[in-house]
Amino acid sequence: MNKSLFSTVEAAWENRELLKEKKTKEAISEIIEQLDKGKLRVAEPANGFWQVNDIIKKAVILYFLIKEMQVMNTGVLEFHDKIPLKTGYQDLGIRVVPHAVARYGAYISKGVILMPSYVNIGAYIDEGTMVDTWATVGSCAQIGKNVHISGGVGIGGVLEPVQAAPVIIEDGCFIGSRCIIVEGVRVMKEAVLGANVSITKSTKIIDVTSYEPIEYEGVIPERSVVIPGSYTKHFPAGEYQVPVALIIGKRKTSTDIKTSLNDVLRKFNVTV
Repeated sequence: MNKSLFSTVEAAWENRELLKEKKTKEAISEIIEQLDKGKLRVAEPANGFWQVNDIIKKAVILYFLIKEMQVMNTGVLEFHDKIPLKTGYQDLGIRVVPHAVARYGAYISKGVILMPSYVNIGAYIDEGTMVDTWATVGSCAQIGKNVHISGGVGIGGVLEPVQAAPVIIEDGCFIGSRCIIVEGVRVMKEAVLGANVSITKSTKIIDVTSYEPIEYEGVIPERSVVIPGSYTKHFPAGEYQVPVALIIGKRKTSTDIKTSLNDVLRKFNVTV
């Protein structure tokens, strides 16, 4: 990628008057095109960590400012928006079931299945992943290979602040029905989240598999099996139950992922 594109976007971020210039609009549009093709990512793994490319986030935000509202028709359906819909699914090798919708600027790899769902601009969905019915993949969320996002799951979007990490779901994860994952939470490889687990950056994530609890914040460790729980918190008005995510076990590493998943669901009686 030409570094001059980045410098042009950075300049426009500091001085919005530059958005009127053709050079600036072309630079922003080129970055969004590369984002759509998966040649650029909002965040990417590096040595066990995730590096946020905040200049890409800036380009996404500025893209909204340079685009004008337009009417878009798909058959009898009509939309009125600034961002066009993603197209060319057949050539990309993606199965898209009506009424799945993905915005231009979201990368979706071959072998992905989109049931009636929504994928926002800046998201990255790697190959072999299933996005089930009424699930939402928010702006800039990063979804790995062979992930199963069950029905009604909400993967939050994180555009601002631009330096903030997006929600990251790594390879081989299973996200159970109606889970909510927001605010840049990272779910590491092959984790299993049971139905209705809700995790924000401040949600307590507690490993209860040993005699002493181990607490995490903002990250689900690899191969963890997680269910929703609660703990008692004291308020001036009294004691109330506050949501918590409980790690109750680990997926086995000695078996195939699918076999391991089935074993986990049976062993821990996890509702998905």
